[in-house]
Amino acid sequence: MIILDTALRRREAEGRPIRVGMIGAGFMGRGLANQIVNSVPGMLLVAVANRTLAHAERAYADAGVEPVRVENAGELDAAIEKGTPAVLEDAFELIKAVHLDCVVDVTGAVEFGARVTVAAIERGLPVVTMNAELDGTVGPLLAHRAREAGVVLTGADGDQPGVQANLLRFVKGLGVTPLVAGNIKGLQDEYRTPTTQKAFAERWGQDPYMVTSFADGTKISFEQAIVANAFGLTVAKRGMNGWDHEGHVDELTTRYEVDELRELGGIVDYVVKAKPGPGVFVLGTHDDPKQRHYLELYKLGTGPLYSFYTPYHLCHFEVPNSVVRAVDFGDAALAPPAGPRVDVVATAKHDLRAGATVDGLGGYDTYGVAEACGVVRAENLLPMGVAEGCVLRRDVPKDAVLTYGDVTLPPGRLVDQLREEQEKLFA
Repeated sequence: MIILDTALRRREAEGRPIRVGMIGAGFMGRGLANQIVNSVPGMLLVAVANRTLAHAERAYADAGVEPVRVENAGELDAAIEKGTPAVLEDAFELIKAVHLDCVVDVTGAVEFGARVTVAAIERGLPVVTMNAELDGTVGPLLAHRAREAGVVLTGADGDQPGVQANLLRFVKGLGVTPLVAGNIKGLQDEYRTPTTQKAFAERWGQDPYMVTSFADGTKISFEQAIVANAFGLTVAKRGMNGWDHEGHVDELTTRYEVDELRELGGIVDYVVKAKPGPGVFVLGTHDDPKQRHYLELYKLGTGPLYSFYTPYHLCHFEVPNSVVRAVDFGDAALAPPAGPRVDVVATAKHDLRAGATVDGLGGYDTYGVAEACGVVRAENLLPMGVAEGCVLRRDVPKDAVLTYGDVTLPPGRLVDQLREEQEKLFA
């Protein structure tokens, strides 16, 4: 990864910075804007698109920059030529701009994220996505489309899935076979709502729905699903193990049965309250007794499972690394190479009544749990990423997983079309 700073220094010296367009200007987008503007030589944030222009302007203002307002791709290209950062409402006009090298999706919205990602791929632009919800719903299909178009679509460094991906690649490079890819949470309560999370969200300037999706387990389900899809892993059971574990992740090497993990082909999982939080871990095994001797010498224990971990994830701070990897090296930090292995399914937070419309991710009605794709198909389960806006045909009891038979889908959504295409492609 150190090669990335060399590439950026070269670009800075040669006066040809990577030109980034960002779509979305929420809490994470503001952090990313500040990072690129003030800490990443060789890269420029040339434009921010957001349906509320004031939010896009705030992202620049927080970074100490005053942008100009533009309305279309032509005006945006003119601003870029002048070296003037720009904001606009229309993300699709941003994608049309000629003087753009990469798009970063920081929206967290499934339907809108699908539309801008498809548009960027068709335009031939590399896409770095921080939209785990979209990735966990139709990521395998979008990655397939990107490969067909000859562009990179990648998850982001810094977020926990990207950190796991880097760690998994490191572990595999040692000759160790990864059998558990794990995430460390501080809290898990499926029944949290935007009301219970309001004070926390206000304290940190975040969206209470997004905060709720972390607390109720939806976000970690999506994060672990996209890791599973990128590395051919599965889940040990619906919802993953999700053990409470207040010790260090090194102690988990005795918690799993290696033969069971091998039979499954490796799993994704998470633990609550473990150290070092909020990091990630990988547990793996080595078949060579000579190398196991060295691993013991290097203080990794006697096996058969060995623990590797990264003690932090730094979210937007590392996203520029993903941009450089995509643009200069054609390397995806995280992308599914084939069909989906794990999905996230919508589960009732309370007794749902026929005729009601299901609210959004991190809302009052549903939480997401990870499930093996074979089970999802066999039981016709409703993906969490398509649940918003669905109208219930019948009552669904608390903690029951919704099925397609339980709901009527909203008409005309792209995500449903992509989901159908994905199922046919990878059947």
